[in-house]
Amino acid sequence: MTLDQLTSRWQCRPIRNCPGRFVISDAPPDLSPSDLLEPDIPIREFQTPSARDVIVVAQFTDGGLISYKRIDGTYLHTLNTAEGFDRKLAQLGIALPSED
Repeated sequence: MTLDQLTSRWQCRPIRNCPGRFVISDAPPDLSPSDLLEPDIPIREFQTPSARDVIVVAQFTDGGLISYKRIDGTYLHTLNTAEGFDRKLAQLGIALPSED
């Protein structure tokens, strides 16, 4: 799965002042990250003091998905270039395990 594949399937708008990050603006709010991605993409959930929502993360070849799972079960999905993905994860204090 690639960033280009996902941006061709969904309407995305750039996040202001966040280069390399985009909000999926046409996804239904109850669409889960697993419904957005191919089944072989690992999905991880995190809770950090820097975010009020559960953070759902999936990395793919040229970037990643960072979704925010709200308390009501809805999601806000962001697509990220590799640079935007790394920068936002660092801001959130999330370190993904390295793949061997």
